[in-house]
This record gives sequence, C-alpha cells and structure tokens, in this order.
Amino acid sequence: MIRIKGFLETSFVDWPGRICAVLFLPYCNFRCPYCHNHDLVLEPEQYEDVPLDFALRRLGELSGWVDGVCITGGEPTIHPDLPSLIRDIKERGMAVKLDTNGSHPDLLRKLMDEGLLDYVAMDVKAPLEEVSYRRAAGGAVNLERIKESIALLMEGKVEYQFRITVVPSLHKEGDLRRLAHQLQGARGLTLQNYNPQDPLDPSFREVRPYDDEWIKRMQQEVSRILQDGEKARGKELPISSLLKRTRAQTG
Repeated sequence: MIRIKGFLETSFVDWPGRICAVLFLPYCNFRCPYCHNHDLVLEPEQYEDVPLDFALRRLGELSGWVDGVCITGGEPTIHPDLPSLIRDIKERGMAVKLDTNGSHPDLLRKLMDEGLLDYVAMDVKAPLEEVSYRRAAGGAVNLERIKESIALLMEGKVEYQFRITVVPSLHKEGDLRRLAHQLQGARGLTLQNYNPQDPLDPSFREVRPYDDEWIKRMQQEVSRILQDGEKARGKELPISSLLKRTRAQTG
C-alpha cells in the first residue's frame, strides 16, 4: 500500500489558479544535487506515515474549500499503487494534479488514458542531452523516457506545465535557450530560481542564485521562443525529432 509522508491541507502555490491540498510521497529515482526535499527522498522513515483513511476523510471534509489535490514527492510515479490512490481521490469528486520528473511515461500515459489526471507539472532538469541531464539529475537518466513524457504531455490531452529549477553552476543562458527550442510548441516553461538553503549536495550551498531580474529576462526570452509560431507552424516539432534521433541511436 502506498505510504504518505506529508499532508498539507491548504496550499495557494502548488496548483496555478487553484487552492489545493498536497500529498507528499517518499523516495525518488533522481539525486538532483540542488534538491531541497532530500530528507523525503533519502530518509523518509524519519517522518511518520499519514494514514490513508485519515487523509481521504480530511479531503472529503475540505472539498468545499480546496479545488483539488496535488500529489508530489519525491517522485510519485515510482510507486505502483499510485493509480489506486488517485482513484480514491477522484471518487471523492476532487481534481488531481501530479508533480513528476517524467521518468515513467508508461504510467503517465495510463493515468491520462484513465482520466485520472487534471493537471501535470513536469520538472525538466536541463537541455535534453545526456551530459547536461546527468549532471542536473545527479546520475544516469534514461533520456528517451523523459522525451516520451514531454511528447505525451504536448499532445494536449491534459493541462500541463514544464518547469526547470535554474542553478547557475548547471544552467547558463545558452542552456535555457536550447531547452526552449527543444520544447518549442509547448504551452510554457516556468523558470524557478534556485534556493541554496539546505541542498542535497552541501557544496551547492555556496552557489549564488541568479538575481530576480536575470530570471525575469530569461523567462521572457524562453516564453518568446516557445511561442514562436513561425518556426513551429507546419513543421515537425523539435521534440519529435529528438525522439526519433534517440531511438535510432539506441535501436
């Protein structure tokens, strides 16, 4: 049975435009050096389990106040019982948002095909290239699965957003521009500024974040690239080309 390690009854920031409750699930298959939630990833046993029946009961009581439930982690899609948890929530008439790193596209497709998701926020770690992604994710990553999840979301069957935590030691202006071109045709890419407080890798405490004006300027530039209809109109989207290239190299 799936274990819940945190339950936030009300959040105004985890689902754009909605008030939601948040369920935190343990463990993750990535080791991003800048991760701020690493206790939940590495040592979730230090937190008591939130009983599922209690969480579901409270969600029912909150249904007149909150607009939905955000499921986050850790990485929720590593848990085989995730569909069952979401069904329990949906049976109570609540919308569901999933936070994911995109590493399990098969499960993501299953959840979407069953109509279990209303919104997906996918964290894209770096430009879609092996070396850049491995550095940002803290280890080897099956990049084809990441690309498949991106392409799946870009089919537009569910509301979604892509987002990236911008870390100066990992991401330069050119990296963000390149990622934006790779995601061209997507509805958006949100730049989140890095917070050096208590990262997984202690050396990242010394990394000074970009200033807010830099983030704002790059957000405008990234959004412009994504919305450049002249480059995307009537052509194969960049993510489709990347998928074909990856499959050719691995096939």
